[in-house]
Amino acid sequence: MNMARAHIFAGGRVQGVFYRAFTRNIAAALGLSGWARNLYDGRVEAVFEGGRELIEQAISECRKGPVGAHVTEVEVIWENFTGEFQGFEIRH
Repeated sequence: MNMARAHIFAGGRVQGVFYRAFTRNIAAALGLSGWARNLYDGRVEAVFEGGRELIEQAISECRKGPVGAHVTEVEVIWENFTGEFQGFEIRH
């Protein structure tokens, strides 16, 4: 499997709608690791590590978001896989 890392920034109505928990659930379902956190500008930042195809599935779900969210953009920056994470956490 081609291991990869994606750093994403989701914009729109993504705070206060359980978007971070949504990303954690997606990561758990797909076996990805990383983290998610709210940004002061109203976006959510997340990092996913794992198989590239699985990350692409996660990004596709992030573009939809949970019920109550209105995702207007998802910026994706592909980075080198590091393997530094154990599981997926919500950061504060």
